[in-house]
Amino acid sequence: MKLELSNKEQRIFVFQLDKNNYIKFCPERGGVITNWVSDGNEILYFDEKRFMDKTKSIRGGIPILFPICGNLNTSSSIFGTNYLQLPQHGFARNLQWQFSLNENEKSLCLFLNESEKTKKYYPFDFELKIEITLKINCLEFEITIFNKTDIYMPINFGLHPYFIVSDFKNLEFFDNPLNCQNQEKNIISNTLDELKNINLGVDLLMYTAGKTVFRDKFLKRQVTLNHPYPFDLGVIWSDPPRRMICLEPWTSPRNSFVDGVRNIMISSNDNLRFDASIQIKSLK
Repeated sequence: MKLELSNKEQRIFVFQLDKNNYIKFCPERGGVITNWVSDGNEILYFDEKRFMDKTKSIRGGIPILFPICGNLNTSSSIFGTNYLQLPQHGFARNLQWQFSLNENEKSLCLFLNESEKTKKYYPFDFELKIEITLKINCLEFEITIFNKTDIYMPINFGLHPYFIVSDFKNLEFFDNPLNCQNQEKNIISNTLDELKNINLGVDLLMYTAGKTVFRDKFLKRQVTLNHPYPFDLGVIWSDPPRRMICLEPWTSPRNSFVDGVRNIMISSNDNLRFDASIQIKSLK
């Protein structure tokens, strides 16, 4: 494995298995994985022009969502008047992360700890560690969240992978539940009916069995997202005319801190671990 600076100006690093299998990531922009090349093929959609404008949110790669997924349906902080309202998807994707190779240099470790910035929104001491293992046609994530505070700490966590697609008409979806939540209209609907509108833009939340799959018939590629409980919520999001779709594993739905639905509480001086992986299969 090799780790080196790839783009000095943008502070993008490359973590490389070989010349045909590598990821690029930017610690200073939320630890985001910007690119993933698997067996010589670019897997992730990434809007590089938008990325260079630091006043705008990142569109592409794999942003990290913490300590909430989505937004909160409240006009003020749930932690009291001394705190700012948490922004959409939390603050982790907007902060600088630390990184290192693990002891045998086989995986990349990303770290985020509490800081003066996080304490403006979130009154907890924490460490968020993501260990990323790069394999041929597979990217594995081991997420561990430590509560270093003397009280229970509420958390949600999510990943937001953007996948390149050839055209929406070439997509097939598998292993989804019968029904889903349309997050724009806040209604329960038939999943297959909703996915027929993916070329128009969808935002769908599903209680999955821990797996989400799609195929691109033109690219002859199958993408399988494995995300077992408690990481088993799945979001499918499209944003036409961008030729991409997001398959997002979440622990908790929007507004979880407010309504308590699947809100996760980590005990004092304890930790929680969960896993996910993305597998790429050629259909040629």
